Amino acid sequence: MEDKITSIEVIGSGCANCKKLHELAVLAAKELNLGVGVGYSDDIQKALAMGVLQLPVLAVNGKAVLTGLADAEKIKKAIAGNH
Repeated sequence: MEDKITSIEVIGSGCANCKKLHELAVLAAKELNLGVGVGYSDDIQKALAMGVLQLPVLAVNGKAVLTGLADAEKIKKAIAGNH
């Protein structure tokens, strides 16, 4: 049974790369027709709690699936691979 995506979030420091990842993740979620919004958080403690030290972080259902800036296709694969 596949898990349904209930949340997508970008965690970053507010830098240009973090904002770009958020922008691309929003587009990816729309293209995948997930019906889920993409949140943004600058709470670095969330990333640390996931065991991630590199920002930005793309998290699906509270689990880190990608770190650093990536292209749209890689982001879609990271999201799609988690539902």
